[in-house]
Amino acid sequence: MATPVRPESGQGPAHVVVIGAGMVGLSTAWFLQERGVRVTVLDRNGIAAGSSWGNAGWVSPGLAIPLAEPSVIKYGVKAMLDPDSPLYVPVKPDPELLSFLVGFGRRCTMGQWRKAMAAYVPVNRRAIEGYDLLEAGGVKATSHEAPIMAAFLREEDAAGLRHEVELIREAGLELETSDVDGAALRSELPIVAPEVETAIRIAGQRFINPGEYVSAIADAVRDRDGDVQVGVNARTLRHGPGGITIEMHSGPPVRADAVVVATGAWLPELARAYGVRTRLRAGRGYSFSVPVDNPPVPCPVYFPFERVACTPIGDRLRIGGTMEFRGPDEPMHIERVEAIVKSGRPLLSGVDWDDRKDVWVGSRPVTVDGLPLVGATKAPGVWVAGGHGMWGVTLGPITGELLAEQMVTGVVPEALRPFDPVR
Repeated sequence: MATPVRPESGQGPAHVVVIGAGMVGLSTAWFLQERGVRVTVLDRNGIAAGSSWGNAGWVSPGLAIPLAEPSVIKYGVKAMLDPDSPLYVPVKPDPELLSFLVGFGRRCTMGQWRKAMAAYVPVNRRAIEGYDLLEAGGVKATSHEAPIMAAFLREEDAAGLRHEVELIREAGLELETSDVDGAALRSELPIVAPEVETAIRIAGQRFINPGEYVSAIADAVRDRDGDVQVGVNARTLRHGPGGITIEMHSGPPVRADAVVVATGAWLPELARAYGVRTRLRAGRGYSFSVPVDNPPVPCPVYFPFERVACTPIGDRLRIGGTMEFRGPDEPMHIERVEAIVKSGRPLLSGVDWDDRKDVWVGSRPVTVDGLPLVGATKAPGVWVAGGHGMWGVTLGPITGELLAEQMVTGVVPEALRPFDPVR
């Protein structure tokens, strides 16, 4: 049993500092406020400045599954020989990355996949609940109910996803899907190219504009007297009488009763010292937006074979892809954007590929075992929330709800047990 959060004075609400103003960190702050905790949120860059802002924005519990599975090994070897592949691993000496990839590869078995999938099912079932609670509780943003349309140039390319859906159902997650032929697909989504032969509709999902949504959570935290500070970079944590002091690289320190480290791909910088040793790397994704011909696109479109994700964001279409294993602070590599464009051209019609805006790269925190890191560390009062890989938007709110419950009650929710950060 973890020690519940207690206020320094023994009176009034406890004070928790959340380091990281992305989807996971701000959701945690909001749900702590729901339980009467005073919060301060710190971020070195800005609201949604990490992997939250430019991602696909899918709230897709039906697709939130472990990355490591047997076909990844064959795909990875092939991808390393293709400069335009959605998977990019730099060919340069990097012992830590090599160790991560070897560890990841060892877990690419069906036995390991089923074990990890069993850990995801309980949180996936409640992922939509997290969004409903935020929106009912005053967060002025909307998660749009819509299917995700997974489309394929060739009918035979859909076999892999159909098999994946069967495995997801076997794991105990309800998932409603239906086949859509090419003609029906284009009547619903004229943007899909004539060459696309088939699609699978995945019902019961949602999508958001992630930058706007995370900003709305920040506004809601402020409206309830939470303190959200950006441009402040936490350097270290120091325990002392009455709580924890967060020392900054510049600026005055902040003291609190407890700290949540929710810094995404940078999580090891602070968390490693407190027993969080699961290897974590930045899996960088790229995106940009383009204008499309009318009518507007009503739902997300995914091309699994090419790993291209499309989401309507306002009057434009956000197009994203790539899993690039470079450091989180490395500059953008524009050739990865060009690779997405090259893959996307044969798939979509009525897109002005030359009018690209909002070109973005963000670092998704990928753990070696494919599971998030959520819960108490080995140090009193220090908690972590991160490592969700591609599923930070989908699972961010429910992560915040469950972690807030654990912090205040001292009891680990069953759904969080597999995500113990000091496993």
